[in-house]
Amino acid sequence: MNESPDGPGVATSRREPPKGLFAAYYELTKPGIAGFVAITAAVSYFVAARGRPDLFPVLSTLLGTGLATGGALALNQYVEREVDGRMKRTRSRPIPSGRLAPSQALTFGLLLLLLGIAALGLIVGPLPAAITAVSAGAYIGVYTPLKTRSYLATLAGAVPGALPGLIGWSAATGGLELGGWVLFGIFFLWQLPHVLALAWLLREDYQRVGFFLAPPTDPEGRRIGKHMVYHSVSLILLSVAPTVVGLTGPVYMSGAAILSLGMLGLSALAAHEMSIKRVRQVFIGSILYQPLLLLLFLLDTIPPAP
Repeated sequence: MNESPDGPGVATSRREPPKGLFAAYYELTKPGIAGFVAITAAVSYFVAARGRPDLFPVLSTLLGTGLATGGALALNQYVEREVDGRMKRTRSRPIPSGRLAPSQALTFGLLLLLLGIAALGLIVGPLPAAITAVSAGAYIGVYTPLKTRSYLATLAGAVPGALPGLIGWSAATGGLELGGWVLFGIFFLWQLPHVLALAWLLREDYQRVGFFLAPPTDPEGRRIGKHMVYHSVSLILLSVAPTVVGLTGPVYMSGAAILSLGMLGLSALAAHEMSIKRVRQVFIGSILYQPLLLLLFLLDTIPPAP
């Protein structure tokens, strides 16, 4: 019997009942992240449709994006299975814990990814399907290997994380207009303080496996703190752009400005004192920022003039 990284004598997936096996597959998709990505694409569809989306296409966008994202996240865990087994934070994941064999995860991830892309292509359109495929490729083929090579992995990883804005926009309009790129930019910038804060909080785990998400030459986090501030300032400027280009009204603009100023305040406090408490506040604030911003989009997207 194989042993788990958690210690000797821990049973692997051979002794897991069907319910445990289902739970392992479910966990492999990181359902919280996959669901949030799908919701982001659906809200982007809503904005592109100027608050009047057709129900079936937007639900298809939600489903296809969720399936493809879950597949990409599963494949990422397949690629990083050895690294995950060496980190405290990830060694209990389905593959390193022995609850799923690597071949099972690979097959499952590919199936979900292909199903999601096919659903988008057949029901919604070829462009959102193509963007979804590019997003998965960038996540697995660029961001994942870059994590062990360069601090630029943080920027590279934010690209697939922002592409749901373009997936939803192209699903609604069939194209990529200025509004879609504005959403992409907002979602791109939001991720940077979020990921940098997480990288600093987990820096010891990341250094153990050679990840450069936190610069090894910056043990006190001064560089990360400055970057969180810079990105938060950029986020303030871009977060109000949907109102400037006529997609949203003053309620959204006021709310987005308040949220972004809040992120800047938290980032500035952390940059001044890179402590676990301050950096965790940035991380928690970033988690709250995005759903609240999506809610503002739902509340104050301007419908087309009659």
